[in-house]
Amino acid sequence: MVYEQRRVVVTGMGAITPVGNDPDTMWGNLIAGKSGIGPITLFDASNFNVRFAGEVKDFNPQDYMEHREIRRSDRYTHFATAATVQAMRQANLQMEEEDPRRVGMVIGTGIGGIRTLLDGYNTLQTRGQRRISAFAVPAMLANSATGQVAISIGARGPNLCPVLACATGTASIGEGFALIRRGVADVVIAGGTEAGIVDFSLAGFDVMGALSRYNDDPERACRPFDASRDGFVMGEGSGILVLESEEHALARGARILGEIMGYGLTADAYHATAPREDGLGAFEAMEQAVREAGIDPGDIDYVNAHATSTVLGDLGETRALKRLLGEHSYTTPISSTKSMMGHLLGAAGAVEAIVCLMAIEEGVIPPTINYETPDPELDLDCVPNVARQVPVNITLTNSFGFGGHNASLVISRYMDGA
Repeated sequence: MVYEQRRVVVTGMGAITPVGNDPDTMWGNLIAGKSGIGPITLFDASNFNVRFAGEVKDFNPQDYMEHREIRRSDRYTHFATAATVQAMRQANLQMEEEDPRRVGMVIGTGIGGIRTLLDGYNTLQTRGQRRISAFAVPAMLANSATGQVAISIGARGPNLCPVLACATGTASIGEGFALIRRGVADVVIAGGTEAGIVDFSLAGFDVMGALSRYNDDPERACRPFDASRDGFVMGEGSGILVLESEEHALARGARILGEIMGYGLTADAYHATAPREDGLGAFEAMEQAVREAGIDPGDIDYVNAHATSTVLGDLGETRALKRLLGEHSYTTPISSTKSMMGHLLGAAGAVEAIVCLMAIEEGVIPPTINYETPDPELDLDCVPNVARQVPVNITLTNSFGFGGHNASLVISRYMDGA
């Protein structure tokens, strides 16, 4: 079967992050190089080896949800709902004017409702089975957020919940893009959400040796590309995009914020947690996205790197980027906004797609902060410490996850009639 290859545009964005609870606030703090990483307040971490994270602050789910629904759902669903409301408002998407069968949902997560799961298990152990909430199971399921958001807005089209560890957010947008390209939906609400800052997750990542231990200076802990990097910083939040076919967006007079041009998805088939040091799978995902976009790697104006501040991860991605960019390796700006937000796990790629759209709109590239000691093997232009004003038309964003998942997107300025 040959599918109609429709252009896919972005008309709305929503973000709940450690550096701001809407896209504009997030963007302002990123451009200013402001860190959202600090001591953990969500639970008592005083006896843990790692005592800091990128928490969402001053978030009130009652601004977006009814009290009853808040009580029946997990924090990660609260984040997704809030980001979806923001994105739909910006897109001026009115469900009563849409065919609900043509509105899809692709909201993924890496961990899902782990807070609900742990609270429920603790209740079982201390108070008995009769005190378990009847809403515990639906609240903890990985697909709860995408299901609940669809219920709240009445979207009856394709509904998916990709779970690809830290590649989830990027892959969710990519799968939404694919649904529209294939013609099975006119609109897709796509992105990722995560609320995994709990004692169990923190301890689990720490015993793997994956987390930074800069307890005395949390804001400087996430150091992508720096020679002294010692691990990633956990974060939480959500990023949501409203994707539409170009035809649908133009017909309803929507303001178009950008275009999804290409999507790549590959597997390392190498190791459960470690990336390939040669970056082969990452390169192949980027190459797929660039090929589908119909561009040359030299056309890329900015790369939002996965770059989590781990020794092997940053090295593998750098090698992959050098292979992709070739002669343009040292002239293409590449930055990691995780240096300020931490790693939002399943939500990271979706939030970083929003960063790419904002960079295109504003003509500014956010910095990689905490870059102090160059690593001779990581010698690309990482936009160190200070934002850079430069025209941006085509961007590439990468996400790589445990299990060897690699996802990349090419996101561009929308050119009418291109």
